[in-house]
Amino acid sequence: MSTVPRRIGLVAPLSGILVPLELVPDPVFAQRTVGDGVSIDPTSCDVLAPAAGLVTLLHRAVHALAITTDEGVEILVHIGVDTIGLNGKGFTARVRQGDRVVAGQPLISFDADLIARSAPSLLTQVLVTNRERIRGMTVGTGLVDAGRSIILSVELAAAAPVKGTPPASEATAVSADIRLPNRQGLHARPAAVLAAAAKAFRADIRLLRGAEAANAKSVTAILLLATSPNDVIRVSATGPDAAAAVSALAELLASGSGESQAAGEGSVPAVGPVPAAAAAAIAPAGPNDPRKLMGLCASPGLALGKVAQVRRAVISVEEQGAGVERERAHLDAALARGRQQISVQKAVNSGAASRILDAHLELLADPELIDLAVAGLAGGRSAGYAWREAYSSYAERLEALASPLLRERAGDVRDVGGRVLGLLAGVTTAPLEFAPGSILIADELTPSETASLDAGRVVGLCTSGGGPTSHAAILARALGIPAVCGVDRAALELADGTPVLLDGTGGTLLEDPDETQVAAARVVIGRLVAQRQSERAAASEPAVTTDGHRIEIAANVGTAEEAVAAVAQGGEAVGLLRSELLFLDRDTAPDEREQADAYRAVAAALGRERKLVIRTLDVGGDKPLPYLPLPPEQNPFLGLRGIRVSLERPDLLRSQLRAILKAAALSDIHVMFPMIATLDELRAARRILDEEQRASGESVRVGVMIEVPSAALTAEHLAREVDFFSIGTNDLTQYTLAMDRGHPKLAPLADALHPAVLRLISLTVEAAHRHGKWVGVCGGIAAEPLAVPVLLGIGVDELSVPVPAIAAVKALVRRLSLRLCQDLAREVAGLSTAGEVRARLAQFGRG
Repeated sequence: MSTVPRRIGLVAPLSGILVPLELVPDPVFAQRTVGDGVSIDPTSCDVLAPAAGLVTLLHRAVHALAITTDEGVEILVHIGVDTIGLNGKGFTARVRQGDRVVAGQPLISFDADLIARSAPSLLTQVLVTNRERIRGMTVGTGLVDAGRSIILSVELAAAAPVKGTPPASEATAVSADIRLPNRQGLHARPAAVLAAAAKAFRADIRLLRGAEAANAKSVTAILLLATSPNDVIRVSATGPDAAAAVSALAELLASGSGESQAAGEGSVPAVGPVPAAAAAAIAPAGPNDPRKLMGLCASPGLALGKVAQVRRAVISVEEQGAGVERERAHLDAALARGRQQISVQKAVNSGAASRILDAHLELLADPELIDLAVAGLAGGRSAGYAWREAYSSYAERLEALASPLLRERAGDVRDVGGRVLGLLAGVTTAPLEFAPGSILIADELTPSETASLDAGRVVGLCTSGGGPTSHAAILARALGIPAVCGVDRAALELADGTPVLLDGTGGTLLEDPDETQVAAARVVIGRLVAQRQSERAAASEPAVTTDGHRIEIAANVGTAEEAVAAVAQGGEAVGLLRSELLFLDRDTAPDEREQADAYRAVAAALGRERKLVIRTLDVGGDKPLPYLPLPPEQNPFLGLRGIRVSLERPDLLRSQLRAILKAAALSDIHVMFPMIATLDELRAARRILDEEQRASGESVRVGVMIEVPSAALTAEHLAREVDFFSIGTNDLTQYTLAMDRGHPKLAPLADALHPAVLRLISLTVEAAHRHGKWVGVCGGIAAEPLAVPVLLGIGVDELSVPVPAIAAVKALVRRLSLRLCQDLAREVAGLSTAGEVRARLAQFGRG
C-alpha cells in the first residue's frame, strides 16, 4: 500500500477575490486560532460545498457550516465577521446538519446587502480546523469562480495512531458549574480561544453540559454543543496536568473566553496578574542551573515543546566547469528560477515577510554580486563553484562591517545564495517540516526558512546566532512565535525530542522542566491566549486610565499595508513612518513621484482624522546606500547619520520634503527630523522645509527625534522651534550608556529603564510641556509592559508601538491609574540602577 501523502483540492464556495487570513479584521481568524485556510471577498451570494462530505455542523444562526470529508478533514465556512449577532437574519440554509453533500452543492444563501449593512465585513473564511490531519497546504490567490476554482490544495498527514483508554491511575479533575456569560454562547470566536488554550495541556479535556460532552481541543466539537447564554458547563480533564487544565479553562469560560461583551455592555474580562505558582514557570530555574541556557529576546512569549534540531545537508559542487558560455547559461537559469521561487513565496506572504522577500529579489538582481560570480567563471570554474565563492565573499564583507544591522544582513545573502546553489547542484530544498509542538534549535534560521514555517506546528524558535534585529527575529515577531537568539551553544547539543520550556520574553531556554514547572507554564500560556483575545476584542476603545487620563497609542510602520493593519488593530495614528525603507535595497534613490505615491498611500489608509508622523531619511555610515557614497568612518554611529546625511545631500532632502508635502491634503501630516543633536542642525533643516512649503503652498507640523543626550539636555531650546518631540529610546539608550545595543554581551546591559535614560526622558517631557508641545516615545520601551506605567507617570503623551502590540498596550493603559503612575515615576527617579528600577516596576505590575 502506498505511503505517499494524498492531496485533496477544496473549491471556492463563493466567487470573489481571495484574501490572506491575516487581513481579516478578527483576531481569531487573522491569527489562525480557529484554523488555517483563506478568506474570500465575495461577489456571489450562494455558498457552495468546497468538498464532498458530511455536514457535521450547521450553526443555528446559519452563518457558519462545517463539512467533514471522507478523509477526515474538517472544513469550516464562516460567512462574514461578527455575523452571529444577526441571529439568522439574511441567511437561508439549503441543507441540514447530517446531510451528505457533493462538491459544488448549494449550502447557504445570504442577502449580501443586508449583511454588509449590519456586520463589520462580508469576508468569508474557509478553514481547515483539525490541522493535525494535514501535512501541508497550498493557498490560491486572485479572482476565483464558485464551484470551479481550487482555493486550497491540502496534503493529508499520515493517520494518527488510535489512542487507548487512559490508565485508571491517571489524575482526573472536574470543575464546578460555570454559567456561560457569552451572549451568543460558544460561537466560533470564543470556541477558538478555548480550544487554543486547551491544546496547551496534555490532558484529555471535555466540556460537559448535562449528559453531553465535547472535546475541548476541537473548535467543531465545541460548536456542535450548540450552547446558549447562561448554559451551565463543567470542565473535565484526565491526564498528568488535569488539575491545571481544569483551573485554567474554568476561569477562561467564566470570563467569556476572550469576548469583550460577554459579561456586560462595554466590559472586558479582566485577565489579572499571573498567579505566583504560574509565574515560577517564566523564571523556572536559578541563574546557575545548568538546565537553563541564556540568550536574548527575539520575540516575546512562552512555549512548551520538544527540541527539533535544524540540520542542513552540505551542498557539494564541482570546481571545474564545462566552459564559460555553458556555465553562464547555467547560472542565469538558476538565478531566474530562484527569482521565480521567491516570487511564488512572496505571493502567499504579506507584511514583514513580503518586504524581506522583496529584498531577496533585489539581491538576485544585484549587479556587483552577479559580476563577482561571472568573474569566477572566467577562470574555468563551474557556475556552482563561482556562485558559492561570490556570495560567500559578499556575506563575509558584510559580517566585517561595524553595524550590527548590516552584519545581520549577511544572513540574507547566505539564504539567497544557498537557494541558487541548490538549484545549480540539482538539490531540492524543501520547506522545513516538523512535528506539532516543535521548538526549533539552530545555529541560525534563514529568513526564507522562517517565513515558510507552519505556526500551527512550530511553537518556538531558538538560535545561537543572529540578533533581535535579524530578519528571522522580525519574522518570528510577525508570526507571533516566541523566539530566543544568541543562546548558549550548548543548545545545539540537545537531543531531538528533549522537552524544553522557551521564554522568549526573558530570553531563556530550560531543558527538561519538571512537572510543576510544566503545569505552571501551561496555566500561563492559557491565560496569555485569553488575554490576547480580550485585548484584541477591545482594541478600538480609547486608551483611558481609570482616573480619566487619555494617552494616544500610535503605530510604528514602514508601508501602507502596515498602516491598514494598524487602523484595523486599534491604532489611533502613525507615530513613526520609517521612510528609509523606500531607499534601501536598491541601486538608485526613489524619485519624487514614487515617494509621493508611497506617502499618499499611507495617508489615505489613515484618513484626515489620524496623525501621520513621517521621519525623513535616516541612514548613514551604519546603514549605507549604494547610490549615496560616504567616506569610511572608524565609528559610523558617531559620524554622518540621520539629519547630517540629509544636510550633506540637500537635493535628497528637498526631493523627499516635496513628496511629503504632496500628501499633506490627505492626512494630518507631521515631518520629523532624525538624530538632531544641536539647534543649528534643526534650523538648517527647517530652512529647507520652509522654502519648500512656501513653494508648494502646503504646510505641515515639524518635530524632532530625541535620540542623543545633547538633544534631551537642550530640549528647552528645541521646544521653542518645533511642534512636538518623539523619543527614540533605542538610540538614546546606547548613546547615553555608551553600549552598542546589538553587541551580544552588552545588549542585556543597554537598558532603556536605566535611571540616566529615564532622567533624560523626564527632562524632555518637562521642557516640551512648558512650551505646550506634546511628546511621544517610539522606541522599544513604548511597548514594554513594565515601562508603560513609568512613561505615563513621567507625562509622555503618545506611545508609538509595533502594530501587533497596539491592543495589548491600550488594554494595559486602561488598567492603570495616572495618579499611581505619577507616584511611581517620582519613586523610580530616586533609584540608582536599572536592576532596581525593573524590580520596582515588576512589583508595581503585580500589585
